[in-house]
Amino acid sequence: MAKETFLFQAIIFLASAIIGVNIAKRLGLGTILGYLLAGIVIGPFVLGFVGEEGKDLMHVAEFGVVMMLFVIGLELEPNLLWRMRKLIIGLGGLQVLLTTAVIGGISFALGQTWQSSFAIGSILALSSTAIVMQTLSEKSLLKTASGKSAFAVLLSQDIAVIPLLALFPLLATKLPPIQRDNFISNFNGWQQTFIVLGAIATIIISGRYIIGPMFRWVAKTRQRELFMATALLLVFAIAELMVIVGLSPALGTFLAGVVLANSEYRHELESDIDPFKGLLLGLFFMAVGATIDFNIIKTHLFTVISLVFGLMLLKGAILFALGKLFGLKGDQNMLLAVSLAQMGEFAFVLFSFAGQYGLIDPELLSLLVAVVAISMALTPLLFVLNERQISPRFFTKEKDIRPQDDIDEQQKVIIAGFGRYGNIVGRFLRANGVSATILDNDSDRVDLLRKFGYKVYYGDASRYDLMKAAGAEKAKIIIIAMDTPQQCLEMVSLVKKDFPHLKILSRAYDRNDSYDLMEAGVDHLYRETLDSSIRLGADALKMLGQRAYQTQRAAKTFLKHDENSLSELIKYRNDSKSYINVAKEQITELEELILRDMKDEEILERDSGWDSDTLRKGAIKD
Repeated sequence: MAKETFLFQAIIFLASAIIGVNIAKRLGLGTILGYLLAGIVIGPFVLGFVGEEGKDLMHVAEFGVVMMLFVIGLELEPNLLWRMRKLIIGLGGLQVLLTTAVIGGISFALGQTWQSSFAIGSILALSSTAIVMQTLSEKSLLKTASGKSAFAVLLSQDIAVIPLLALFPLLATKLPPIQRDNFISNFNGWQQTFIVLGAIATIIISGRYIIGPMFRWVAKTRQRELFMATALLLVFAIAELMVIVGLSPALGTFLAGVVLANSEYRHELESDIDPFKGLLLGLFFMAVGATIDFNIIKTHLFTVISLVFGLMLLKGAILFALGKLFGLKGDQNMLLAVSLAQMGEFAFVLFSFAGQYGLIDPELLSLLVAVVAISMALTPLLFVLNERQISPRFFTKEKDIRPQDDIDEQQKVIIAGFGRYGNIVGRFLRANGVSATILDNDSDRVDLLRKFGYKVYYGDASRYDLMKAAGAEKAKIIIIAMDTPQQCLEMVSLVKKDFPHLKILSRAYDRNDSYDLMEAGVDHLYRETLDSSIRLGADALKMLGQRAYQTQRAAKTFLKHDENSLSELIKYRNDSKSYINVAKEQITELEELILRDMKDEEILERDSGWDSDTLRKGAIKD
């Protein structure tokens, strides 16, 4: 039947991946959860498109795990590991060991064998690198103390996966079929050890002395598809070698990645393998979603919910204690605990591995897979809860907050936000003898700017009392140059409500942000990349031989036309078809307008004084 064919299964998996990930991204849930949800929907407990017949595809998808470990190995630069050694070994290492010990101890007390307890504890100690890094990046938290600590812990956890892959076979209560007939099963113990060590040594030596020259030889052909084929051959060959000697294929490819981390072909290898890795990993997570047993979850619903919240609270408490030990304070420490409280995507890999070796009972394994998936799904909500409720209520103590500065001056101009954009505006005004009252709510930036001689006041400009103290009632202009579009919109709302006499000059990030600000009532807005982009284009025209004032006229014409276009197009913002049609008409109109100016002989002659003698002669000849 068609349903049982490999091709039909591939179509179902790929189609559901496209739909599921797209929906998950729009909901802010991330790609991994999108794949898991897509797998659940097409699995036997919802639509029933895949079931036992999908196992062939699962074996293909498992190569995504192998490739992921290879890429992680490539990214482990020795210099990075050395610079972060204190956090990776200290904070990260302690987190893995303590969480493994506590969860493993609880499992043992509840009747699990010590092998099963160790496997459960070590797997649940890991967090989701993909979800946490994506969320921290989106919220611009990677460079904070908690962000750096979270990255170090995640890196330590990724590294910990490798010894776990090596340890699980040693703890096995049964052997998977692939190992019953492997090459080394015909040798005695010391011979098997010698063969395994020889295989690992072969990978290391080949990485240093054979693989590099091989890639150089292939690179000379300048055929990218051949280089890609070589990269895939390398991964598959190492994986097969590991299977032959009875080890995890992921372990071997990770080791090869580490060996090639300093290779000149590292980035090329990453870029070539990444599409295959991403697709196969996606299929792997979908297969995991399709195998979640909802009958067991329904039967043990209270147990599942208790495990999710109990494990997340336990992991969070351990992380909070360790964060405090390593100098994190208040909201930064809480952010670390919240961000890493969930279980991670490597749990699916290791649970599959542990199941093959009989380390965990199948029914318990199904429960734990569901617990991991639910904890990952809750992570974005937990970030929001911490941001809006936990940190403001419990970690915003008066002694920890820097009080806003007393403002002892009132100027005609107020600048709200003095980052890279507001700083340039402020320096320009100051150079022209215009003083401004400058407000910024980044305490580190305020302290740094004061060292350079700037009089910057610390405080949140969107607060009415601070604006009143800054002289907003008597000022004439406010320049809004805050760090995010949302902050700028909130600031506009305050000014329009409480200080409507102020002329608002606001920074805008892009065209959509410009529309938001215009709808909020801002008449004077400035897109941050517009002027610099036009200036770059004008310089490029001059370098190509066009006349100086001609390029200046073209730049001013373009700017004026684009601003008029902005005012016109906002009318069609919610009608995409009309928007595109009007935009196309305006693009054509602009091109015709600039071309007419370029052909106007009277203008060319009048403005020739802007050019050097050599350029004028060249233009005449042309």
